Amino acid sequence: MLPYQDSVATRYPPVVVWLLIAACVLAFLHQVSLPPRILEVFLFHYALVPARFLGDLRSVAPGDPVVFLTNMFLHGGWLHLILNMWTLWIFGPAVEDRLGSGRFLAFYLVCGLAAGLAHAFANPDSVVPALGASGAIAGVIGCYARMFPAARLVVMIPIVIIPIFVEVRAAVFALVWFAMQAVPGLLSLGQDADAGGIAWWAHIGGFAAGWLLAPLVRRSRRRYRPHYRDEGIYGFLPDGRRSGGRGPWG
Repeated sequence: MLPYQDSVATRYPPVVVWLLIAACVLAFLHQVSLPPRILEVFLFHYALVPARFLGDLRSVAPGDPVVFLTNMFLHGGWLHLILNMWTLWIFGPAVEDRLGSGRFLAFYLVCGLAAGLAHAFANPDSVVPALGASGAIAGVIGCYARMFPAARLVVMIPIVIIPIFVEVRAAVFALVWFAMQAVPGLLSLGQDADAGGIAWWAHIGGFAAGWLLAPLVRRSRRRYRPHYRDEGIYGFLPDGRRSGGRGPWG
């Protein structure tokens, strides 16, 4: 289920979203330029290896806390990078618009830190480097769903090789997305995490942080003039709802 388009109106350019995407792309280009042996060492030092903090490696190769920050700018392949950046591009502009650029950047990094901590505590003995922006982006999804629950999203659902496009409310998308992380995350507890794969608990931790922080970090009405009803995308109110209903300001 891949988000394709959202309906929330924005007033300001998403400068921080652009910068975050650029930083992730540049970091990945640096990764792919490294020889395999050097890349392995690079990821050991700059990706998140939970065992260096909570497991057996903490006595022989203790980790540097900076990896909780650096890991969210690294990616495991082109598809990993493209999917993460696309999702950030869909949900990030509306959240940055309502939070403000400086507050959005701080919010994004806090969600990424929460994601890293959740992954580390759920997999304390893992020696597999965890990397990617998906935990921080999960926080953006959680914040978006909390602020714009009735906003409409167009999502693509691939059926074999045929893409099906459907419209869903942001709250429904977030609920389904979170369930898709929580179920395998709970099933993974107690299992050997050294095989790698998806960092389910990073997604869960990031989403929870974004959901909880949303009402605390959103700019007040005094600092952000509410949209008028005619300032939304054609056919939608500024908060992404279809025209014709009442609800919170956008």
